[in-house]
Amino acid sequence: MVLKNTSEAIRKEKLGGCGIGGGNTFPVAIPDENGAFVMSTRLELDPGASVGYHKHAGTEEVYFIMTGKGLYTEEGEECPAVPGDVFLCREGRSHGILNTGEEKLVLGAAITKSAV
Repeated sequence: MVLKNTSEAIRKEKLGGCGIGGGNTFPVAIPDENGAFVMSTRLELDPGASVGYHKHAGTEEVYFIMTGKGLYTEEGEECPAVPGDVFLCREGRSHGILNTGEEKLVLGAAITKSAV
């Protein structure tokens, strides 16, 4: 199945609950409600912007860092985020990401239903 991101950016001034700053999202419509995937998007976080720290209940999320640099936090532990990094937040854990660079932090994000 081929799924394409929307071609037009959707501007959001707050991403992920307590996130700060804004960014663009390019969501992918996932037509199969019975599949594992709940959401997928490309995010472009403005400098200083973040996806707020949030907990996953019944879902898991993966981030694929494409360009820029940031700071990923999971369960209070911080890790620099650079292109090529992949971060996986399992069900029941909390995470967020902050753009620490001077350019957009571009990442792919996908949320799946928890296998548990």
